[in-house]
Amino acid sequence: MWFVFALASAVFAALTSILAKIGIAGVNSNLATAIRTLVVLVMAWGMVFLTGAQGGISSIDKKSWLFLILSGLAKGASWLFYYRALQIGEASRVAPVDKLSVVITLVLAALLLHEKLTLKSAGGAILITAGTLLMLL
Repeated sequence: MWFVFALASAVFAALTSILAKIGIAGVNSNLATAIRTLVVLVMAWGMVFLTGAQGGISSIDKKSWLFLILSGLAKGASWLFYYRALQIGEASRVAPVDKLSVVITLVLAALLLHEKLTLKSAGGAILITAGTLLMLL
């Protein structure tokens, strides 16, 4: 089931790039990011209340709060840089570079989370990097 959700994420991420490229024309990239973030905020809290998950807030420990906040700050920075890159670059070139996050995630997961970097995942990372470079040339 995780694969279905991951694939849906990829489809919506692709739509995000295309819709943002169209919508960002003539709009400050920081303002565009803030508008998108507001929409995501409303949508996310809507899902929390729709599913009745709001009761779980009180059971979140300090460590989880810290890392969720840091994750949010990292995502915010990612969106700000992405929208600026998308505003001044072509979506077909910005998106592949953004997907290098997969390679960076593999490396960080191995270093920080001690996840195994297998021959298969290393090969995939090399192919993603090569594909990104190929698309940029």
